[in-house]
Amino acid sequence: MTDLFTASAPAREMVAHARPPWRRAVLTREGAVIGMLALVIVVALTTVPNFDSPLTVTFLLRDVAPILLIALPMTLIIITEEIDLSVASVVALSSVTVGILTRDGAPFELAMIAGVLVGAIAGVINGFLVTVVGLPSLAVTIGSLAMFRGISVGLLGTQAVTDFPEEWTSLARANIPGTPIPMIMIAFALLAIIFGVVLHATPFGRSLYAIGLNKEAAHFSGINVGRTKFILFVASGTVSGFAGVYFTLLYGNARGENATGMELAVIAAVLLGGVSIFGGRGALHGVIAGVLLIGTIGSALRLAGVTADIINVITGVVLVLSVVSASFLAWFHRTRATARARGGKQDG
Repeated sequence: MTDLFTASAPAREMVAHARPPWRRAVLTREGAVIGMLALVIVVALTTVPNFDSPLTVTFLLRDVAPILLIALPMTLIIITEEIDLSVASVVALSSVTVGILTRDGAPFELAMIAGVLVGAIAGVINGFLVTVVGLPSLAVTIGSLAMFRGISVGLLGTQAVTDFPEEWTSLARANIPGTPIPMIMIAFALLAIIFGVVLHATPFGRSLYAIGLNKEAAHFSGINVGRTKFILFVASGTVSGFAGVYFTLLYGNARGENATGMELAVIAAVLLGGVSIFGGRGALHGVIAGVLLIGTIGSALRLAGVTADIINVITGVVLVLSVVSASFLAWFHRTRATARARGGKQDG
């Protein structure tokens, strides 16, 4: 008898592709998140004072830009049934690296490159421990979260570096000419296209879903599971390092406590966007919508005078409901698939 909670990957795929194309495109978890984002925007525009201001758009996109950037590789990692909890600490370590080198007189361009390289090295460390040593990514990245944060705080202590070149800080805060959209969105769009093509239009991307569904089967089908996951952790560290450079320029300071708690916002957005924490499922457009949904809710509530604590509670409730609803829908579809399979056998 087929277990309701362990339906095979091929069975799930056949059930999904048995639906009409329009249903597969619209009636999905990602479509629901996009629809919810549109609804929240409409409600905020009609009920929240100043939400329609260009400044609101600018500050909203600036605030979520680091989360959007880091969510790209995080999506790929979670699809393979792994996780990287160290991303916020890597942002801080990158920021501190930029700050110390700038303070000590290094060319700022070199300091920025070093910040990105530090992130890449952090990704190499995580990837090595997970794929070569064979440790669980949850345990590894909890440990590296503490280690990278400790190094960041230890290097600067309670000090902060705030003296950065004006042309670079102005660029980080600048908008695309004639629009309220920050310039950083150009870099994000380019990275989103790259990650989107890799995930949804290449054999490498298909291998990520295969690994998430069944890593043993993926291995026997010829996929180098260890190398694939290693690449993802390096990509996560590199993008987090880049986000750390942007974070430093946007807020004009380098401190060991920068980006504290950001990893939770990233993971919340990825899960809200339809990526399964159990691996094997997810789409990048849903994740982007998830990040924007959380950011839009927070922005609207702040403009409405809601305190930060209440906003955190509401965000947490939304995340819990999204995970519970995803689990329920998965169970419901598996139950229907099993019932249809039994009905077919009986008819035969």
